[in-house]
Amino acid sequence: MTSAIPRATYRLQFHKGFTFDDGAALVPYLADLGISHVYASPILKARAGSTHCYDVVDPALVNPELGGEDGLKRLVAALRGRGMGLVVDIVPNHMGVGGDENPYWLDVLRNGRESPFAAMFDIDFDAGGGRLRAPFLGAPYHEVLASGDLKLVRDAEAGWAVRYFHHLFPLRPEDAEALEADPAAASGLAGEEAARHLHALLERQHYRLAFWRTAPDAINWRRFFDVTELAALRADAPGVFERTHATVLDLYAQGLIDGLRVDHVDGLADPGSYCRRLRTELSAREAMRPAALRGRAWLVVEKILAAGESLDASWEVDGTTGYDFMEEVSRLIHDAAGFERLTAHWAARTGRPAAFSTEEEAARREIIARSFTAPLETAVDALAALAAADLADRDRPRPALRRCLIEILVHFPRYRTYAAGTGETGEDALHAAIAAARGSAFPGDEWHLDRIGDWLGPLAPDAPHADLRRAAITRFEQLSSPVAAKSVEDTAFYRYGPLLSRNEVGSNPATGGGSVADWHRTAGARAEDWPFAMLASATHDHKRGEDVRARLSILSECADLWIALLDRWLAALKERAPAVDAADRIMLLETLVGAWPDDAADMESFLARVEGWQMKALREAKRATSWDRPDEAFEAEAQGLARFILTAPEGADMRREISRFVDLLRRAAEAKGLVASVLKLTAPGIPDIYQGTEFLDLSLVDPDNRRPVDFVRRRAALAAPAASADGRKQCLIQVLLRLRAEAPELFLGDYLKLELGGTLPMVGFLRTSGGKALLVLCPGRTFEQVTPAGGLDPRVWQAMGVALPDGFRWRFALPGLSSDLTSAADLAANSQWPFAVLTGDSD
Repeated sequence: MTSAIPRATYRLQFHKGFTFDDGAALVPYLADLGISHVYASPILKARAGSTHCYDVVDPALVNPELGGEDGLKRLVAALRGRGMGLVVDIVPNHMGVGGDENPYWLDVLRNGRESPFAAMFDIDFDAGGGRLRAPFLGAPYHEVLASGDLKLVRDAEAGWAVRYFHHLFPLRPEDAEALEADPAAASGLAGEEAARHLHALLERQHYRLAFWRTAPDAINWRRFFDVTELAALRADAPGVFERTHATVLDLYAQGLIDGLRVDHVDGLADPGSYCRRLRTELSAREAMRPAALRGRAWLVVEKILAAGESLDASWEVDGTTGYDFMEEVSRLIHDAAGFERLTAHWAARTGRPAAFSTEEEAARREIIARSFTAPLETAVDALAALAAADLADRDRPRPALRRCLIEILVHFPRYRTYAAGTGETGEDALHAAIAAARGSAFPGDEWHLDRIGDWLGPLAPDAPHADLRRAAITRFEQLSSPVAAKSVEDTAFYRYGPLLSRNEVGSNPATGGGSVADWHRTAGARAEDWPFAMLASATHDHKRGEDVRARLSILSECADLWIALLDRWLAALKERAPAVDAADRIMLLETLVGAWPDDAADMESFLARVEGWQMKALREAKRATSWDRPDEAFEAEAQGLARFILTAPEGADMRREISRFVDLLRRAAEAKGLVASVLKLTAPGIPDIYQGTEFLDLSLVDPDNRRPVDFVRRRAALAAPAASADGRKQCLIQVLLRLRAEAPELFLGDYLKLELGGTLPMVGFLRTSGGKALLVLCPGRTFEQVTPAGGLDPRVWQAMGVALPDGFRWRFALPGLSSDLTSAADLAANSQWPFAVLTGDSD
């Protein structure tokens, strides 16, 4: 019988080149590894050839490129045959548009606000003079019109339309009918006459074609972040939830899926109401499922929690997708004092800010102006409507409201407030932002800030102007969320580089490390409140693989050594690539050290991966080049620097030095990676293994972290465990997942922290249930503590002063030692693993 709640998930990225049948072929391997549920990337019909499938174009269909519903059923049959289940990623907040594949979007283009699907998308037709602005052209409209690239066609499915390369723009029914009655009217014209005729025709449509560069300022519909080919959905509008969720809910009712992961829940108008609705709909279908599969659907949400923020229990979900857990592990394994030295060095060498908050504030200002002018104006319109609704607020001019709103967005410390919903409202975060805004607002504007805070604060149903306030809150929150994502993760993270392992989704680079007490506080709270939350260490969105981060974290333990080497290498590269500044050089060198491959002879393939990362990093930073205005000369010079280091004969000495340094870090870095895996597999929550990361994960940002996985090697290694770093990590995962299968109650039992001695930060905790116990001891630092055999220096175990709890017969869980432990002194015999995981049976 398949459990309703996963024991452990394994994330698979499905696409045209890796289908449901490919996933089904992996089921025996995943079962042997100890996985209980495959966790699938989105499975509904996406744009043709999509490599990620988050650009869904028809939520009514299982993606035919993945194998369609028949292929899905074959995958599920393979899973059920091994007692396993399936969790699916859903995308309720946006849909792929543009092109010619989305039938709902095409109907809106054809029929405008009269389309039955117009409410699906967050379109303000009034702001567009009754028309939808369509900024999909590659050049200014008049140039495209004169070029002849806009062609009047009769599409087999959409009927009469204007085609622009892969984009299709259907004509109004009345224009299509006129052409149908007189097809000759569409031919026989050429040159300027044809352009005038086509322009007149386009001016009558429900859309207005425009240059893509106009989108940030003039678009009148909400996008996913700043991606014009992803339109935001209104899951809160009548009928939209039903239309976009019917297929997924039917798959759940059939027993084909067992749970859902909700993508970017903060993109929705009211995440709490949405989640409660989804839970209700899943529960209503429970009785329709096969009897053996009935239970409670597992439901987790992609949500980034800021420092001090917690998930709202009223949402009725099982937890987040684990970015918060990644941050907890990251803080534990970094040395805060070393990070401070690296930060000071970074500021001195680069001239960039030492404080991440300074970098973030500058990025927020830039991103608001660069990418979100149109949604900013929509939010200001909502505030202006509130000002106009009350005599006491009539003297609040729109420009002042705009300036103040920008200051609040710049200082807002979270993604959202949820003030229009129930439960947690983020009121403290709003007050903090307003307090900070007072220090940066124009003199004379401060008196507007508190009033805006009143409008955007918690909303009672009977509050004056409740509808206007609800609209303002929604517009603010649907702006604050993408501003945070684009300015922090996709801009500041690529500008700030004291230690790149701290620049990860969900992390706060302003804090270099945490304490054991911090770890216990968050782990204990998760055991109490969110025992079924997902625990992640790698994702399809991570900036660096988990073992890259583990290796780089060692730099915080040997900061002075790293600084000396970095200065040496910077000096050696001084005369090369003068356009590339010290910040980009340091981040390149950090990346090389972090991802340096075991096979140092294969530098060409490593160079290709580094160049992909470098191009993305430089463009996301938006300093010398960007996606919307690339500087190809600068990019070529930057990539020439990487090429010199990795492949040029003159760079051989530096390659040898980097390789020697990585060898010095390697054993401690691999140990720290194993520690992170142990914590994920034993702490409260449901561990997730991102595809392929049961081996060392030295991947870089996407698309590098979505490369094809060599499952042949992984199958072979599982059948014949080796002493390699890959084999040790895979063995660790298999043994601990097997333990979770044999004693599942242990991992839902009490979480008790252990007080440990010694100067080394050590996490120790005990989990008990019935007559069984699990004891975990993990170091937060490993650089000088790991022995050549891969274990910890015996003096570390001696300094801990831990006493094995009475009443249990203790044994090592991992291979190497299987004899009983009679006292804590026996821990020193654990020479093969840099941690201790003990199982106990009651005497």
